[in-house]
Amino acid sequence: MEIIILLVVASLCVALIFLGLFVWAVKTGQYDDDYSPSVRILFDQQEEKKESNSKIQNLSKAGKQAKA
Repeated sequence: MEIIILLVVASLCVALIFLGLFVWAVKTGQYDDDYSPSVRILFDQQEEKKESNSKIQNLSKAGKQAKA
């Protein structure tokens, strides 16, 4: 029974150490993404272009159906 208590205490200590290291890493900016914001505008423009092209196609289809 004593060994179980020792193992539980040891595992809690290890878990607290990992939690402390994780909090430290987040506070110091280890998980900050510096690359994506500089490239995001490139992807946004491509998506907007695709959306505008699909809207134009939908409008032209609707116009053709209205005439028929």
